Amino acid sequence: MITSLASLEELKEFRSNSDLQVYTLGQFKITKQHQDISTKAWGRDKAIQLFQYLLANTQAKHIHKEKIIDRLWEDQDMEDGNRDFKIALHGVNKALEPDRKSRTEPIYLQRQGVSYSLNQSRIWIDSIALQQSISLAHGETDPKCKLELYYYANSLYQGIFLPNRIYEDWSSMTRENLQVLFLNATIDLAELCLSQDPLETIRLTQQALEIDPSWEDAYALGIKAYIQKGNRPMAIKTYNKCKTILWEEFELEPLPETSQLISSIG
Repeated sequence: MITSLASLEELKEFRSNSDLQVYTLGQFKITKQHQDISTKAWGRDKAIQLFQYLLANTQAKHIHKEKIIDRLWEDQDMEDGNRDFKIALHGVNKALEPDRKSRTEPIYLQRQGVSYSLNQSRIWIDSIALQQSISLAHGETDPKCKLELYYYANSLYQGIFLPNRIYEDWSSMTRENLQVLFLNATIDLAELCLSQDPLETIRLTQQALEIDPSWEDAYALGIKAYIQKGNRPMAIKTYNKCKTILWEEFELEPLPETSQLISSIG
């Protein structure tokens, strides 16, 4: 579950006050008190897998151990799975809290019976901050605050979620959801900029198209920005590229609303 925050200032304050910061977008990196936690500190890749699986399921309050084993080590029987889970769990806690005293509860990893989750009140996670800032922007009525929130979200997205796990089924849904969320937010931001700064709109739509070259909303908004700048050749070029990509990818024509933009300039 995403913790509710009231403002951009609170988002930034939570980040600066969290001694554990987790980066999942475009990379996987964890810093504790401004020092990187090395790959060696985890002991085994299974520990990293377990932590990343929990990162991919931050919306869940708690995840049962058997479900975790089934998703991460589905080819193993339950006995071997339990063994690997125990080793991985120890590795996570050792990496995050190497100096924790024995028989004390971990700070960052929560347990309820045989279910586990990350303690999001103690960990700043870039993917969560991205979702929070976009959610706040959607509910914001002040245009300046809305812009600031969208730009903050834009700065957080450095690439796909957990790029080192792109072939793992358990990470794909979160990756796709975050990408779609970011693309829609980028288009919302580009639209807000259109009347005052069409060049910025063009930059943002190009950013979206670098992520997904078939995102028709980005082409349409780019065409509007070029028309506003009086650049008819680039508007037509953008439309033709949109038409080509949509046909190559899906055998679809642009929506009538997109085609009408070109018709309007003759």
